[in-house]
Amino acid sequence: MTTYTSPHPNHYFVPQPSPYPFILSGGIFLLALGFILQMNAFAPGRWIMIAAALIISYVVYHWFGKVIHENQTGAYQEWEDKSFRYGMVWFIASEVAFFAAFFGALFYVRNISVPALAGMDPAFSLWKDFTAAWPSSGPKGVAFTPMGAWGIPALNTALLLSSGATLTWAHWGLLKNNRSQLKLGLFLTILLGVLFLGFQAWEYHHAYTELGLTLGAGVYGATFFMLTGFHGFHVTLGAIMLMVVFGRSLKGHFSAERHFAFEGVAWYWHFVDVVWLGLFVLVYWL
Repeated sequence: MTTYTSPHPNHYFVPQPSPYPFILSGGIFLLALGFILQMNAFAPGRWIMIAAALIISYVVYHWFGKVIHENQTGAYQEWEDKSFRYGMVWFIASEVAFFAAFFGALFYVRNISVPALAGMDPAFSLWKDFTAAWPSSGPKGVAFTPMGAWGIPALNTALLLSSGATLTWAHWGLLKNNRSQLKLGLFLTILLGVLFLGFQAWEYHHAYTELGLTLGAGVYGATFFMLTGFHGFHVTLGAIMLMVVFGRSLKGHFSAERHFAFEGVAWYWHFVDVVWLGLFVLVYWL
C-alpha cells in the first residue's frame, strides 16, 4: 500500500508556476472561435475546433498527471485534501446553477410564454389559432412527434440509476480494501455510462430521421436538445473521469483512508444521475 508522507508537513503545498493555465485558456478560446466559424459556414472552423480539442486534451493529460504525481509522492496532506473538497463542492454548485437556468427556461416557456401567446386577444394576435397545448413548437407550428418517455428514455433511466448503485458498490469495496470489488464496480459503472450514451445517440437519430424532432422544431426542439444534449456531454465527461479513476485503481492508487479523486468523481456522477431524473420527469414524462 502507498505510504503518504509529506516532506513539509507543516506547510500548505504550493506548486511551482505552470504554463498549463495559459495554454488551456488559449485552447478554450480557439474551441469557441472554431465553433463560431463552423456555425457560420467558414471552412477553417472545423479544423480550428479539432486543433483546440487536441490542445485541451494535451493540457488535461499532463496537468492532471502532474497533480496525480504530487499526490502519490505525498505532497498533499489534510488541508490540501480539504481544499480539493471545497473546490469540488463549488464546482458542482456551479453545475447546479447551469442546469437550473435551462430548467428555468423550460418552465418559463411552458408555463408562461406559451399560455400568454395563446391567451392574446384574437383582434391583436398574429397567431389566432395558436393554443397552449404542450409540447409545442411555437406559433409557427412546425410538425414533429414528441419523444415518448417509456422507450429509450426509461431504459436510460434504469442504466444511470444502476450505474449509481455500481459506483457505490465500488466505493464500499475501496473502504473495505477489496480491490477486486473496487475494479469490477468501476468497470460496470463505465460500461453502463457508455451504454447510456449509445442509446442517447440512437434516440437522437430516431428523433431526426423519424419524428421530425430537431433543433429547428421550435421551442420544444430547442429545449429538448439543449437539456438532454448538455446532460449527455456531462455523462461523457463523467465517464472519462471514471476511466481515469479506473486506470489509477489498476495501478494500485487509492487507499481506504485517502481517495478523494474517487470521491470527487463519485459526487459528480451522482449529480449527473439526479439531473437525469429531473430531465426524465420534466422533459419526457410530463
